[in-house]
Amino acid sequence: MNREIIIYGNHFSDFYNQQEDKVKRKIDFVLDLIRNVERVPIKFLKNLEGSDALYEVRVSTFIKEIRILCFFDDDKIIVLLNCFTKKSQKTPRKEIEIGEKLKFEYFNNKDKENIK
Repeated sequence: MNREIIIYGNHFSDFYNQQEDKVKRKIDFVLDLIRNVERVPIKFLKNLEGSDALYEVRVSTFIKEIRILCFFDDDKIIVLLNCFTKKSQKTPRKEIEIGEKLKFEYFNNKDKENIK
């Protein structure tokens, strides 16, 4: 299995660039796992209930829980959206709404590009 991971917008990059090297390595590890393992354990990638087909990439460190919202475009492309540090059990509705808005923008822009 070899999925392509792309980043839409600057939300993920801005978050990633602010992290310590240890945390960046952990994020990279999880993204590599998602890229290369056919059946990704729910510990690392989970469907977000109550969303428009969004998933959360789950990165756990000793000091924080990081979530990266994403979706599949085709079977082999994962699009990374917004990223945040989780402070409670439930994914904040505000973050899901941001992810859904970015997903809509992505497909809207993609459709426009295909027309030209």
